[in-house]
Amino acid sequence: MNSSSTSSTDSRSTGKWTGKWTGKWTGMVPVEDTALAVTDTGGTGIPVVYLNGQFATQGYWRRTIAELGTGFRHITYDERARGKKSLRSADYSFEAAVRDVDAILAARGVERAVVVGWSYGAVVAAHWADRNPGRTLGLVLVDGAFPYDWIDEAMKQRIRKMFKQMSWFMVPMRITGITPRMNAAQQAESNIELGELSRTSELGPVLDRLAVQTRYVVASGTSLGSKGDEQEVIRTSLDGVTARNPNIKVSAKVASNHGALLKKDAPAIAEAVRDVAGPSAV
Repeated sequence: MNSSSTSSTDSRSTGKWTGKWTGKWTGMVPVEDTALAVTDTGGTGIPVVYLNGQFATQGYWRRTIAELGTGFRHITYDERARGKKSLRSADYSFEAAVRDVDAILAARGVERAVVVGWSYGAVVAAHWADRNPGRTLGLVLVDGAFPYDWIDEAMKQRIRKMFKQMSWFMVPMRITGITPRMNAAQQAESNIELGELSRTSELGPVLDRLAVQTRYVVASGTSLGSKGDEQEVIRTSLDGVTARNPNIKVSAKVASNHGALLKKDAPAIAEAVRDVAGPSAV
């Protein structure tokens, strides 16, 4: 494995969460045709793996991690072609994103974890938890994973147009890691795939099957590309979700919009993590 570590202690040999001490680790984890930049704070606490927004980076979670503190073991990573270091890939599909969760946990020797996902990452988290109920210690979905039919042909064209228009200023920002090293068409198709997977008929059954304690932290107002009250209408789909599955609850509805809540409402996200982690959490 090509990596650089801040500690000589590594947890990969444990194969599962044991509560034993592990040191902080940062490095690159090879996955299929790429490699992903990973940070593992180590420690003896319950592992928490964080799944980013569609084109976001692991740095967005720093306030939530600070709120939760050293009582938890925090694992963050940058998805394919995101951030400054994660490499490009021939596969930016949703299924690749789900497989990457397995790859990161395996590389860090973690069998079971609390899974926290924001936006696109919330949908990835829901699918991963549905497929791995015995490995999921709890699930926190941050303003994402709303089963709603918001994608149609007109919306697809709107998405493609938006990413094409944004491409001229996104390209020079790639070197900073603020924007992904994906072209406009790849970003648009990823967003369209998310819309398809978010349909009521697709995402609804996934959420209905969740057998682990799940908490939503819900934002207010708009998200990138939405207009008017579109996003608020989409969020109303949670009423049916919570009515059908007693494992799922809305932990908090915050005033911040979709893009700001990780910065402004980290305490609410941290509280949801503590809730699903159970009485053993600090």
